[in-house]
Formats: sequence, C-alpha cells, structure tokens
Amino acid sequence: MTQEQILLGAALTVALAVGSQILASKLHVPSLIVLLPVGFAAGALTKVVRPDNLVPDFTALVSLAVAVILYDAGLGLDPQQMKGETRSVVTRLIVLGIPITAGACLGLVVALFDVPVAVALMLGVILVVSGPTVVGPLLEHARLADRVRSVLTWEGTLVDPLGGILGAVVFHLIVRLQDKEGYRVGLFFGSMAVGLAGGAVGVAVLWLTLRKLRLGGTLGTLAQLATVVAVAAGCDIVLDDTGLIAAIVTGIGVANLPGFDMPARRPFFETVVQLVIGLLFISISASVAPKSVASVLLPSLALTAALVLVVRPLVSVVATARTDVGSGERAVIGWMAPRGIVAASTAATFSASLVHRGLAGADKILPVTFLVIVGTVLVYALTVRPVAARLGVGESARSRPLLVGGAPWVIDLARSLRAAGLDVLMWAGLPRERDRIREAGMELAPGELLATATDPGARLEGVTTALLLTDDDDLNALASVVVQDSLDGPVYRVGPHPGGQGIVAPYTGGGVLFGPGLVRSVLEDRHELGARFVVRPAADPLPPGHELLFVVRADGRLEPVTEARDVVPAADDTLVLLGPVPNASVAGRA
Repeated sequence: MTQEQILLGAALTVALAVGSQILASKLHVPSLIVLLPVGFAAGALTKVVRPDNLVPDFTALVSLAVAVILYDAGLGLDPQQMKGETRSVVTRLIVLGIPITAGACLGLVVALFDVPVAVALMLGVILVVSGPTVVGPLLEHARLADRVRSVLTWEGTLVDPLGGILGAVVFHLIVRLQDKEGYRVGLFFGSMAVGLAGGAVGVAVLWLTLRKLRLGGTLGTLAQLATVVAVAAGCDIVLDDTGLIAAIVTGIGVANLPGFDMPARRPFFETVVQLVIGLLFISISASVAPKSVASVLLPSLALTAALVLVVRPLVSVVATARTDVGSGERAVIGWMAPRGIVAASTAATFSASLVHRGLAGADKILPVTFLVIVGTVLVYALTVRPVAARLGVGESARSRPLLVGGAPWVIDLARSLRAAGLDVLMWAGLPRERDRIREAGMELAPGELLATATDPGARLEGVTTALLLTDDDDLNALASVVVQDSLDGPVYRVGPHPGGQGIVAPYTGGGVLFGPGLVRSVLEDRHELGARFVVRPAADPLPPGHELLFVVRADGRLEPVTEARDVVPAADDTLVLLGPVPNASVAGRA
C-alpha cells in the first residue's frame, strides 16, 4: 500500500471506532452492536482498513492492546468482594465452565462443520472466553443486582487470560502433532508461572513509581501504560500469550496492595482503553471476508443458538448447584456469556498461522468466531435487561436520589421527594447538618462521601441520581466531576450565584438544576421567607406562582428540570413544585 493509503486507512479506522461509540451512546445500546457491523462493512467496501494492510504484525499489537484492557479490568477487581457464595460460583464457572463449554463446542463444531477435530478443538477453546470488553457494557446496560454483577464481572475478567493461554496450548499441540514432535504437558503450568512472575514484576515497578516516586496525574498514567506494555511484551517474548496473565495480575495486585491508593481518577487511561476497544473491534471485524462468512452462516447460527440456549444454562446450573443463589439469579447467570475481543484476537492469530501451515478447515475459524461474537452480543444485549427485570434480578427503575447538603431548604426538598414516593438518601459533612438530617427522620449515608467516590473500585450502591445542594458552589462543582465515576446515573448541582468568583463553580461539572433564576441563593432566600415545596399530581392544574422543579414518573423515575432542558409531565406523573413566598416576593441575594 502507498503512504497515502496507509494514512487514509489509519484515519478511517480511528474515525469509525470513535464514531461508532458515539452513535451507540446516543442510541443507548452497547457499543459492540455498532462496532461489529461497521467494521465488517468497512472491510467489505474498502481494503484500506484491513489491519494486515496497515501494520506488518497485527497480532502482536492485538496482544499488547488486550493486555492494557485486562490491566484496566483488573484495577476494578477487589478480592474481598469475591467471598462466600460469590467465590464458590465464580470458581465453578471457571474450573467447570471452561471444560464444559470447550467440550460442547468441540462436539457441536464437529457435527455442524466439515472440519478436522483439530480445528474443532481450536474453536472450542477460543469460544470459552467472554471478557470485560463485552460483559462490562452489557452489565451497565442491564443494571443487574450487585451479586450477579459481581459474579459475571469476575468470571469475564478471569476467563479471558485463561482462555488465551488454553488457545496457545492447543495451537502448539496442533502444530507439534503436525510436525510429529512431542508435546510438553507442562506448557500450561509454565505459561501460568511466567504470567504470574511477570505480574509480580509489574506490581513491584508500579509500587515503586506510584508510591515511592509519588507519580500522579499524567506521569502516573504514563507509568502504568508503559509498565503494562513492557511486562506483557516481555512475557509474550518468553512464552506466547502469557502477557495477558501478567496484565491482569498486575492490575489486581496494584489495586489491592495494603496501604497503597491508586490515583482517584484515570481519565486519560480510561480514554485509551475505550479507544483501544473500538480500534480492535473495527480492525478485526474488517479482516473478516464476506465470502468466508456466507459459507458458514447457517451452521454458525445453529452453534450460537446451542451455546445460548443449552450450554450456558447448563454451566450456570452446575456452577450454582447447592448454593444460596436464587432461581432468578441462576437464570440470569445462565443468560450472559457474550464472546468478545479475546475470542476475536485469538481466532485471528491462530487461524492465520494454521491456514499458512495448510491445515484443512482452518480458514473457517475466524468467520465462525466472528459470527458467534455478533450473535451472542446481539442476543444478550437485546434480551438481558427485560429478562433480568422479569426475573426480579435487575435493579428497579425507581430512582433513589442522594441529596448532598444539610441546609433547611435541602431537608425540606428531601421530605417532598420522599412524599412523592422516592427512597431518598442524604449526606452532609458538617456535624450540625448531619444532626439536622437525623432529627428530620431522613436516611443518612454513612462514611465519607468523597472518600468513597474517589475509590476507583467503589460504587455508590443503590444510588441512581446525585443532587449536589451544599452551601459551597465550588464543592458542588468539584464533587459533580468526582462522584460521576462512582455512580450509575446522572449527577446534578444547584446553580451558583450569578457573577460569583469561585474557583471552579461556574465552569465545570454536572447538569445545573432548575432554571437560571433558581440558583442556590434564591432558593435559600425564598425558603427562609416561607416558600415551601409542594407535591401534586400532574393531572391537577399548576397552582399560580408555583415553579416546576422535578417530575416523578409513574414508574418512579426522577427527572429534574435543568438549565439545559424542561421536562414535560404526563397525566399520571407526580410533580414537585416550589411555591411562592407568602404575601411577598424576593430576588436573589445581591
């Protein structure tokens, strides 16, 4: 390819990866649903986005990219969360689920495709993996209960490197049998040892750079990225595919070292991971030829159906047997096993080598894997949320707002939201404000809000919306940025005083509540002069002098009026209004 074609291909790949993710966010669907068909179509329409035309060894780059993804996933895993029945279920999903799935795939591929047993075995171990690149977005989309979320997150993150190692073991077995050489049974255990040793080196290096040298912000992020890439590459040089083990061990180790705190926010690193995921899916999808897909389409659909409807439910039953996991949780665990980027990358890597060596049927490995990825992602993305809701395992659609602040008007607003049918949680920093919240009979969140919110592995469990209403406009603005990463929902803040000279308040963070005339100082003044919050059915006429603040939908969803948008209530909704000041009017504080 010419230099111009390479530049065009690289630019188009990046544009498609980012554009697909933006489109998916606007459509409120997991990004994989858009990335996979877009990449496949791009590869069918033009050759410039095909990775084999852009880089000399795409498989090596894929291995390093997946290592970065798994390191990031490892940072969010806390071994203390995997205890009791959760530990037991995850262990069985790995120890029993991998051989059951691989064996079932082997039999199904032999029955459905005209390929040798060696190719069927290769496909069997490739299709055992799931992974955080697909499980994470689907869990966010499905909003599952915490225990199910924890089980599936741990399984998806741990099965990826193990599946990659098994793929390498089977690949070397096939190659050695073709060459009529002996095979070392200890290769698997040797791979684990190399990966664990590499992970230990990675943890030691990051402990030195992040704690002893106190690198934070940009330099700390660069140190993490460089360490993960170097350790993964070094392990892969020693033994193929051991870098994935090293990456996840490094992530888990660094995130859980005693007395060692990771940086609170990693926006650059998170952006890199998101971009890498998009680039990988676009590139690998583009490498699948339409002709190769057409020849295996129907049997691949049958294979996908068997994996979804028979194999995964069987694995779930075996893994949860004689535990306290309920029938609904068991069913949802059995309805979530999408295949992702590690399956695609190992298929692309090993199939090319086996085709080059002349193994019959090896050219079917990549298109079959691609179709199974597309099929499982589509099925689970479109069905897991209603399935979980029907089984009572999904989080309720009803909002649970967290109100931060302890001023009298904030407590009055919290009472009104509770009267509208919401389960309201409050938090305040000052002891007198916390006492005021308790005296009002409102539920008080324990602990330090910002300490919890700045923990990369923490989530504000059960909270769906945060309303930042303190007397400090800078704190509201800053907290709206920090809290967002630990909350599965929107963050809003009360508007600062017009013309204020705060450090950050006018410029950053969260949606600004209410209209431009209802800033914090105006709300305080009106409340002090007797204005009160009123809860009324939306079907009733709006009383004169009242202003709409919140709409509580019939299903319990909270929708606030903001500076950016108004909210149109339906007849069966409930309204939270701010009433007028009795016999007076008030402007904001000068």
